[in-house]
Amino acid sequence: MSTVLTVLLIISAVLLITVIILQPGKSNGLSGAISGGAEQLFGKQKVRGLELILHRTTIVLSIIFFGLLIALAFFM
Repeated sequence: MSTVLTVLLIISAVLLITVIILQPGKSNGLSGAISGGAEQLFGKQKVRGLELILHRTTIVLSIIFFGLLIALAFFM
């Protein structure tokens, strides 16, 4: 069981790294950090199209990754 979980954990880690690298950078220096925080606070969405898919895929893969990590720790 732990071998299967380890293989699935490695696959999910590689997929998670790939999806994170594919996402565009959001920093525009100090002014981007300040205005970006204000836009998120007031609910402005800047995520569109492919960025939305990558964002949601990152969330799903991170949940899978941590779930597998906890399961692997439980079975060892």
